[in-house]
Amino acid sequence: MSGFPHAVVIAAVIVAVIVRQFRPRRVAEDVRRWWALPVVLGGLALREPGLIDHRHHLASVALLVGDLLVGALTGAAWAWTSRVWTDESGAVWAQAGKATAAVWAGGLALRLALAGAGVLAGVRQENGAIMLTLAVSLLLSGAVAVLRSAGPEGMMTHGVEKGAFGR
Repeated sequence: MSGFPHAVVIAAVIVAVIVRQFRPRRVAEDVRRWWALPVVLGGLALREPGLIDHRHHLASVALLVGDLLVGALTGAAWAWTSRVWTDESGAVWAQAGKATAAVWAGGLALRLALAGAGVLAGVRQENGAIMLTLAVSLLLSGAVAVLRSAGPEGMMTHGVEKGAFGR
């Protein structure tokens, strides 16, 4: 799969993730669920040829590492900026807000800046790098969300409603 099908998969995943993030959603306590999509995306990305431009090896690797760092920071920050609370039954819920939208916009701006630097350097960038970056973002977002849902024993509770973890 390459070219247009990759672009469709990337766009569909981004739209699905954004829609899901901005709706109240129950945080999956089942650890088998939050990492499944990132692993599949990462596997698809790593299967693709052209992840590294061998004509510009060093610049290509530097751009990929930069992309992955931006993806990791964006994923962790969007989970960290989401509102987390518990309902009457003790179920943990999360919902993205304005700060999360700013994180998305900042991550996109950084990703576009890296892509622009790659174009200026003459580095060929394939869709696999975007898919791998998205996979890293989703993986870190899921991990931080699961840790935050564990309450004070899982992670500091920035943005968590007061009394939310009194289970």
